[in-house]
Amino acid sequence: MPDVILTGASGRIEGRYSPGKTETAPIALILHPHPKAGGHMNHPVSVQLYHLFMKRGFATLRFNFRGVGRSQGEFDAGIGELADAATALDWLQTSNPAASQTWVAGFDFGAYIGMQLLMRRPETDGFISVSPPTNMYDFSFLAPCPASGLFLTGSADTITPPVEVERVVTKLRTQKGITIDYEVIDKASHFWTEHLPSVEKSVSDYLDKRLAENPI
Repeated sequence: MPDVILTGASGRIEGRYSPGKTETAPIALILHPHPKAGGHMNHPVSVQLYHLFMKRGFATLRFNFRGVGRSQGEFDAGIGELADAATALDWLQTSNPAASQTWVAGFDFGAYIGMQLLMRRPETDGFISVSPPTNMYDFSFLAPCPASGLFLTGSADTITPPVEVERVVTKLRTQKGITIDYEVIDKASHFWTEHLPSVEKSVSDYLDKRLAENPI
């Protein structure tokens, strides 16, 4: 898992990259939680997502948004972070021009950025959105959502209660041509303390189902 340094609009972007197992391996970009709440690419949920894709042969990249770790720049309330994510996805695609699929996975603030990136990159095949902060940011931009994916939240999430996520999921499920999976994990909090195995199982099951439908 080599360290990589990308060049973004605010300068250096620090990342960790695991190459794919084949020339046509799919690619996955992992986006971390809110920088102002201590979020970084080595957060346990972000690392969990990274390893789940990596173990399935994906070329997988996680990175620090601007101003986090060794990434240069300052927090930009989502605008600059979306640019960072686009830069990272560009790098992934350039490094893997024959990739069979493109996936985006994010946790908390990273889920919000991931869904915005999805709208700008219609070639994306799937997404994983863990604890999306649907009560803190307007998700109405998902009109229409261009890809099928999984929303995962915890029943004990007091930061973004499940009812807030369900509101977005219900709206997305009225759209044709995509399938939105939604899981609520009993007793899990927003940060998945003591419930990381639930993240592993839910995301693993979803990825395996999708990859069985469209083998890589």
